[in-house]
Amino acid sequence: MVWTLTCLFLISALLLIISFSKSIQSTKAEQKRIDMVHIEVMKEINSMQDSVRNIELDLEVMIKETGIQLSLNEVIFMREVLDLYRRNYSIESIATKKEVTESEITQMLAPYLTSKDERGKGADEI
Repeated sequence: MVWTLTCLFLISALLLIISFSKSIQSTKAEQKRIDMVHIEVMKEINSMQDSVRNIELDLEVMIKETGIQLSLNEVIFMREVLDLYRRNYSIESIATKKEVTESEITQMLAPYLTSKDERGKGADEI
């Protein structure tokens, strides 16, 4: 009886040790997977930052080349107005939201309004 209990105790201790080692191995494997995902996410973030930086530089070059003299506030205002327009806000609602007249908004969006109308005409003619 003592031998049986001793054998059972040793087997349970052996199984406990095996369980711990498997647990440690699975934890290491999971940590490696987490590290790989982290590395991939960091690569994507760096790629996005490079893209944004390139777009900013392209914008700066275009502004310098065209000779447009806009302040930072004017650029931000124009970007917000154009964003609202592209999200299908009406000119009246954009003017109300930005607290300017509709004619100012129409004048600001004039290059974008004509290009949109021209695309529509071309599609109808085909």
